[in-house]
Amino acid sequence: MNDFLTDFGVVIALACAGAAVLYGALTSRSLLALSPGNERMQEISLAVQEGAQAYLRRQYTIIGGVAVVLAILLAFALDIETAIGFVIGGLFSAAAGFIGMNVSVRMNARVAESARDGIPRALSVAFRGGAVTGLLVAGLALLGVAGYYGILLLTGVEEKEAVDALVGLGFGGSLISVFARLGGGIFTKAADVGADLVGKVEAGIPEDDPRNPAVIADNVGDNVGDCAGMAADLFETYAVTAVAVMLLGVLTFNELGEAAVYPLVIGGVSIIASIIGTFAVRSRAGNVERALYQGLIVSGVLAALAFLPITLGLMNDITFQEGASGLLKGGNEEPSGIDLWLCTLVGIGITALLFVITDYYTSTRFRPVKTTARASQTGHATNIIQGLAQGFQSTAAPAIVLALGILAANELGGIYGIGVAVMAQLSLTGLIVALDAFGPITDNAGGIAEMADLPAEVRGVTDPLDAVGNTTKAVTKGYAIGSAVLAALVLFGAFIEELRDEAGGGIDISFDISDPEVLIGLLVGGMMVFLFVSLSIESVGRAGGLVVEEVRRQFKEKPGIMKGTDRPDYARCVSIVTAAAQKEMIAPALIPIVITVVIGLLSYKALGGLLIGVIVVGFFTAVSMTSGGGAWDNAKKLIEDGEYGGKNSEAHAASVTGDTVGDPYKDTAGPAINPMIKVANIVAILIIPLIV
Repeated sequence: MNDFLTDFGVVIALACAGAAVLYGALTSRSLLALSPGNERMQEISLAVQEGAQAYLRRQYTIIGGVAVVLAILLAFALDIETAIGFVIGGLFSAAAGFIGMNVSVRMNARVAESARDGIPRALSVAFRGGAVTGLLVAGLALLGVAGYYGILLLTGVEEKEAVDALVGLGFGGSLISVFARLGGGIFTKAADVGADLVGKVEAGIPEDDPRNPAVIADNVGDNVGDCAGMAADLFETYAVTAVAVMLLGVLTFNELGEAAVYPLVIGGVSIIASIIGTFAVRSRAGNVERALYQGLIVSGVLAALAFLPITLGLMNDITFQEGASGLLKGGNEEPSGIDLWLCTLVGIGITALLFVITDYYTSTRFRPVKTTARASQTGHATNIIQGLAQGFQSTAAPAIVLALGILAANELGGIYGIGVAVMAQLSLTGLIVALDAFGPITDNAGGIAEMADLPAEVRGVTDPLDAVGNTTKAVTKGYAIGSAVLAALVLFGAFIEELRDEAGGGIDISFDISDPEVLIGLLVGGMMVFLFVSLSIESVGRAGGLVVEEVRRQFKEKPGIMKGTDRPDYARCVSIVTAAAQKEMIAPALIPIVITVVIGLLSYKALGGLLIGVIVVGFFTAVSMTSGGGAWDNAKKLIEDGEYGGKNSEAHAASVTGDTVGDPYKDTAGPAINPMIKVANIVAILIIPLIV
């Protein structure tokens, strides 16, 4: 079995990736055959589709210009194989986001129409729409990594050199991810802020009221921010982690072939487990959350069982290269196949715990959201204070979980064991992205039901789906952050080993905090995170201000809008936010590239310190922002459901303020920190030949 998996590991991975793409194509075809509803519903859905497509085309045009320059630089500074990998990573990441988003924006009207038949039917359509995006993300990521690796081997490139070229592929995915997260986040939250401040607070109209000129831009933003943004984010995490584990493997073990294909085969069987898991998502009793999570549980159990024979077949008799003692189990013992399989269970366990913790801090069922909603009764300031407190508090439990997970995986398999745990954690990527995309699909479906004036029983179906979707979006962000931090830790380990390998033992690879160069790097790394966050939030504020001014202008110049006799200019708001998001995303996106290169060229020790600072500060900042923002958002929803005075009360006004502050926290700056951390780490690996 060992020889079979080694010889055909790439083929197995490609076949499984092809199965994901086939699932996406067949599911899309069956979903698009469903009725999109009446003429008004189709008109609204088409407006969202056109806005989302126009935005992504413009975004990818700008990113393409940056990518061409970087590809040329990589070809001259490193080699053509790395540059080609960079292009492949960028193209596949963009394709995953674009295709998935296009399916999602077509599902909104179909979910609204399916809601006429009750929750089970609408749930099935919404989830399968999200599953197309999720399986495409995992499938295209594995297809890109395994496919390019296989091509390089066929052209005579050695395993180590082939994996080095794959680092360029990871960088391509990272570049798309950081731009997609930033641009999409700025778009969605600028539109949301503008729609809420003028529509809800000033005009006193519902969230999805068709009289609000920013309502279409808000719906477009849900898709480009959550669907395309999360797709690019987890595509990048998946691809980068696979490459990092492959790199660690070929730097650590004598059996280069086995070490290189192991993470690819793990990724392949996980896709099959995810496809099976999608069929377990069904609800007969109306418990939407349970139905979604039972699919995730089925996939996790199947993947864990499949990992055992694969790990024993490929990694049970591995031997370490001379000088790799720093990566040994417990510092002096080689890991067995069972040890590495237990590492996969650690990764799946971390995922489960992160889900539970994030759900606790962001769900309306638990204390953090309830206390934030209660604080709204005494004003705007107390709402903000409580939301900030919950955000800071929410970092403790995930930090402990990650620390214990790192400790367990390290004891079992050293830094390589941690990499295996992260790869197992990412085995659920397909269903995680599906749960995330479920949120904007159901949110848009509710908006269409409101704008198309569908019967109240339809909103009675879409509203509970939307409420669950809001929680799943928050929970998947917690997962994305946790996996990003662990992936960055693995990348940092790969950076150290690659640095040692490139130096050939000529330099001492250590990062002592008492060394001034390392301390300088730590400070710069922490500074990068806060500078990145500052520019991201400022961008939302400026773009949101433009939307506020535009909505006020339309209400003033067209008084018939509020009476329902005049039609708002939706396209104008979409155009304003699109232009603003594209302009604002450039500066923050360049921070992890430019500063990392500058520090690296000055001192490799400062560069190591920078990476440590980015990982640690980035983790706590991202968790506090996403969980705190989620608590503010759901506190508002809790009040809108009738608590503490309900809609149009003083508590509601305070909760809208908290939600507005939390919007750029949870949907722009916080999630964008994930790719920012990994961009810095992968750029550090790329420039190693230039600094030693």
